[in-house]
Amino acid sequence: MLRLTPNIVDDFVAPPCHEQIEILLQDEHIMLINKPSGLLSLSGKNPRNLDSVHHRLVQDYPDITLAHRLDFGTSGIMLLALNKSVNALLNKQFQARTVIKHYEAMLDGHLTNDNGRIDYPISKDKANFPRLKVCYEQGQSAISDYQVLERLSQPARTRVRFSPVTGRTHQLRIHSQAKGHPILGCDLYGTAQTQVLAPRLLLHAVELEFDHPQSQQRLKINCPCPF
Repeated sequence: MLRLTPNIVDDFVAPPCHEQIEILLQDEHIMLINKPSGLLSLSGKNPRNLDSVHHRLVQDYPDITLAHRLDFGTSGIMLLALNKSVNALLNKQFQARTVIKHYEAMLDGHLTNDNGRIDYPISKDKANFPRLKVCYEQGQSAISDYQVLERLSQPARTRVRFSPVTGRTHQLRIHSQAKGHPILGCDLYGTAQTQVLAPRLLLHAVELEFDHPQSQQRLKINCPCPF
């Protein structure tokens, strides 16, 4: 998690998000939602960034906590715990890397290989907050597998299915940029051209697989890509 230092000012203010949160599955222990793009997972320190997944849901579920987060621009499946004990059980699964996550993204240009693994360590970029960077000296291990789903033309784009092995902040966005094919609509790691090619970040969490924290049943939840 990024920590602000006295010399760094985060002046980002999220524009209003008018889309609603869709509940995909819910029982007495967990909730799975489809987070809209343009909604924070957790409220920011700036009081103007109060609106978030947590802020909206805690009104009706006072003990709800986020088992993981999605970036502001990323849409798709998020898993939430309805009490602290369930959250602890889910956290153990994330730490053990038994939770399987899949994303779809639209990248600029055409990837050469139909599938592969991206293994670029990631670290903070103190000179360009809130950006992170690939750094082999000080970076933490970051691994993403990908599979090309289709290649499109006019303009050249590649739809990919990402399966991150690790869960670093901005991982898929940084790995796409490092491969020379940034995700369309990405404000931090794209170019002026790739930003205008999409009205939002074209990254969506399409599938989440995990063990139910109480029944231990293996669940696989899907949420179709909207772009």
